[in-house]
Amino acid sequence: MHRITNTGRVNLGHLFWLRSLAIIGQLTTIAVVQIFFGAKLPLPAMLLVIALEMIFNGLTWLRVARARPETNSELFGQMLVDLGALSALLFLSGGATNPFVTLYLPSLAIAAAVLPWTMMACLALFAVACYALLSYNYVPLNIENPANLFDYFRTGLWVNFMVSVGLIGWFVARMSRALRVRDAALADAQQRHLRDERAVALGVQAATVAHEMGTPLSTIAMLSEELRDAAAHDRNLAPYAADFELLEQQMALCTSALARLRSRATGPSSRQPLGEWLSSFIEQWRLRHPQVKFAKLGETPADASIDDPVAVGQILTILLDNAARASSESVTLQASAEDIDDMDYVRFDVCDSGPGIPAALRATLGAGPVDSTQGGHGVGLYLAFAAAARLSGSIELIDGKPRGTCAVLRLPNRGAVAVAASADAAGTERSGAA
Repeated sequence: MHRITNTGRVNLGHLFWLRSLAIIGQLTTIAVVQIFFGAKLPLPAMLLVIALEMIFNGLTWLRVARARPETNSELFGQMLVDLGALSALLFLSGGATNPFVTLYLPSLAIAAAVLPWTMMACLALFAVACYALLSYNYVPLNIENPANLFDYFRTGLWVNFMVSVGLIGWFVARMSRALRVRDAALADAQQRHLRDERAVALGVQAATVAHEMGTPLSTIAMLSEELRDAAAHDRNLAPYAADFELLEQQMALCTSALARLRSRATGPSSRQPLGEWLSSFIEQWRLRHPQVKFAKLGETPADASIDDPVAVGQILTILLDNAARASSESVTLQASAEDIDDMDYVRFDVCDSGPGIPAALRATLGAGPVDSTQGGHGVGLYLAFAAAARLSGSIELIDGKPRGTCAVLRLPNRGAVAVAASADAAGTERSGAA
């Protein structure tokens, strides 16, 4: 997931580094011109200007380190100081005849990229005014050997061109990247918000349906109990005793599902060991699908635990029901521990041997309700994907071997986190005792 960055903050950090490079370039240029071209510059005044720049840049760094976001007025002030410092240095080194006078242009290009047009216009007017003043009022550049003047001017133009291209290219590229990252983060946030809104709407509908089903289910449960009691005494009903018992079991499952929905509405359930919970969950699911050939593969990780078992059960129920609908001849579930980028996960593999999911349909499953070729609408998978994302997990649909589909659910292994935390605490206690 992308982080939504503060564009103003990125700009101010860039300005700090650009000013740092400018200070290094100014000192280097002064040294080269003084030594190799024999120029007599007013060093005390120029070094004073650069020293003030360094102090201001240090204050800028302290401002960058603060959590409060910057404003456009602050950015405007920062760039105004840069233009003022450049004007002062140009005044002390030939004014408009200095080949570095066109460094106004990169500064204005950067201002155009980060500031509103009104502030940009003010900076442009300030730069034009400074350039006009530097054309008539400046400290003439004093070079011992006038023959070096052309070489100095040509070298300055070449360096100025390279610096301008580098500054504009680097800054605009970095700014464009920051804006793309921000736009991607905003788009992702909007997609999550839309998904949560849909999930809430479906949840409200589910709660309404569950409330409406309460009375009919109670009536059916009472009738099935009466039929089971009657079958114990009536020979004509005795052959259906097993069916009445199965009906009661199915009604118990429905009642249990409604109870879980009510408990889910009051708040998330607590953390629970995976092995204990998974056995109970599989038993309940097999009661709902006695005709499905189900197999649990592998051993359940001993030290694994999960948060919110009710939500995890809902996700696995949706995945297993879809697998049973695709192929009732073979449905498998495997739970294992997995480590990805130093993060511990519990991995559930739900596989079937059905015809598989078309590639075009697989790309849209989980993003929203869709119509499938088997008559479904993808609402269950949509809710499963949303619930997995809320639990900091993920769902991946891959091709099964040799056929079918495998739904891979990854959730954080809270048991591994708890074990690591307890080990750290024990180590701290031993260190304190020592």
